[in-house]
Amino acid sequence: MSTQSSSYRVSGSTADLADWSAPELLEAYARKAASPVEVAKHVIARIDAYEPRLQALYAFDPDAALRDARASEQRWMSGQARALDGIPATVKENIATKGTPVPLGTAARPLVPAAEDAPPAARLREDGVVILAKTTMPDYGMLSSGLSSFHPLARNPWDISKNPGGSSAGAGAAAAAGYGPFHIGTDIGGSIRLPASWCGVFGLKPSFGRIPIDPTYYGRVAGPMTRTVRDAALMMKSLTRPDMRDPMSLPYQDLPWLDLDIDVKGLKIGVMMQAGVGMTLDPEVRATVESAAKIFEDAGALVEEMPPFITREMLDGLDDFWRQRAWTDIAPLSDEERGKILPYILQWAEGGKDLTGAEVYRGMNQMMVMRHAAVAATHRFDFAISPVAPCAAYPAELASPIHNPEEPFEHIGYTVAFNMSDQPAASVNAGFTKAGLPIGLQIIGRRFDDMGVLRLSHAWEEMCPDKRPWPRL
Repeated sequence: MSTQSSSYRVSGSTADLADWSAPELLEAYARKAASPVEVAKHVIARIDAYEPRLQALYAFDPDAALRDARASEQRWMSGQARALDGIPATVKENIATKGTPVPLGTAARPLVPAAEDAPPAARLREDGVVILAKTTMPDYGMLSSGLSSFHPLARNPWDISKNPGGSSAGAGAAAAAGYGPFHIGTDIGGSIRLPASWCGVFGLKPSFGRIPIDPTYYGRVAGPMTRTVRDAALMMKSLTRPDMRDPMSLPYQDLPWLDLDIDVKGLKIGVMMQAGVGMTLDPEVRATVESAAKIFEDAGALVEEMPPFITREMLDGLDDFWRQRAWTDIAPLSDEERGKILPYILQWAEGGKDLTGAEVYRGMNQMMVMRHAAVAATHRFDFAISPVAPCAAYPAELASPIHNPEEPFEHIGYTVAFNMSDQPAASVNAGFTKAGLPIGLQIIGRRFDDMGVLRLSHAWEEMCPDKRPWPRL
């Protein structure tokens, strides 16, 4: 694999329009220096070249994309362009798009076309975004992996022998590979941040309720996965618009999403190097995050160690609750249908079938315990930083770094609590291992301070000393 391409952050100098950022494309469309049709053709060509090896996409429809791109081109020509007109995008498979089945990554579900777009897809379409495809995910979204009983095995563009992470597996791979600027994932325990970290892209898990979704669930959010923070901020302008289908969404705020300036000097930043539970932190990941903390300190931030707060009881309790939740979905299936589920997931879910009501309640209650612990640990800081994952990308064929359904969540100790606490958290690339695999830095904000997380992520993006070309297959 070659890594010769345009610069890691600024892509407009390249001749390949598939690598251009969304602001660059919008500016080129306005000047009539490029057209949405031309851009769509470039992205489709990239997909045709890379997809046989990455297998990041589901329901890829180039004809429909070109049709939508031609309609966008006409709007630009007639002076009726919408806010994001002609920007190529992908949408995670579990975010419904009208007419496309939603298998949730598993071969056990019937393929019934969705009746309408879910809120995130609807907002992008309203603003003229060209949706090229859905992106792949593992069975029921319950793996940090691209392993699925329905989709082909997704792989990491930086090294196709490695996993892109999950459950937003295809989204992470598609963003790193340059399948257009915009990608949407979902996250209930790390499913945006983990693949963003392992694929070297930016991923924002917004505050719970900031982006309306359907269906909603405790801790579950949708969020952007992009090559740049500014692309994600541009998406937030659309994705955060209200939708009555999400009864757990926040009151709408017209925030200045593109105002990304922040003065790092004087910020109080907590550094959580240990998760408190789970896998041992890899030395290369540790060194990269420690280096990031030193760079923030040199820029004038007040950096202080933040002790770990996740406990074994918290993680095991959540595991019990999620197993029982999964078994509730799987139990009504026939033996034939159940036999189609990824064996790892089936074995994991079966661990929930004999739990007592009291055990399930105690497990569910750990979400509240995590919420209180996360807020208590971070409240005296403006931001916290940590590793996203304790390791770099692992072999593509594995369901998790440990690959043991009896120890399924040993790698999510840094991420999961901030789903439970409603806090915004992002993964931004911080460097690479000696083998050339990306390492993510997690930036955590106070509850509902999504703007702050975007701003500090953008500041880090500017300061990061290890900027590399995007991978070429």
